[in-house]
Amino acid sequence: MQSTFQNDHWRFEQVTLADLKGLAALILEHSQHSVNLLEAPMGSGKTTLCNAILQAWGSEDRGSSPTFALIEEHHGPKGTFYHLDAYRLEDEEEAYDVGLEEYLEDGCPMWIEWGEKVRSLLPYKVGVVYIRKSTEIERTVLFYPSLSTNQIQWNHE
Repeated sequence: MQSTFQNDHWRFEQVTLADLKGLAALILEHSQHSVNLLEAPMGSGKTTLCNAILQAWGSEDRGSSPTFALIEEHHGPKGTFYHLDAYRLEDEEEAYDVGLEEYLEDGCPMWIEWGEKVRSLLPYKVGVVYIRKSTEIERTVLFYPSLSTNQIQWNHE
């Protein structure tokens, strides 16, 4: 894996599964906000990276995809960690129904997949991780520790 810092973000190239532990630790080290988004097309590794971040955060939980539960709550030595997969949400009203506002307000780390579906509920500033498939086994990952929601590039399909 090759990494560089470019102005306002980190760029990681040739990222493989073997690199995820180190990548996750670096992302956590430079995170500035409790709410962070994972933006990438289906099958690019959002959940896999989120699970590596969960482990680097210190939880012994084994994360999975919260697609059907929507929000997974994990515990570790630093408190509570949330992982939201908004893919199945039809509209933001459903996000209200599952209590997303309360989760966001408690200040615990939250990593969100498919954040566009809940964009009006997000704080003004968030961290954003963009994942792009380079090959079947390599990814390019861009990590912006702080972006305003109007700077986010949505829809990576």
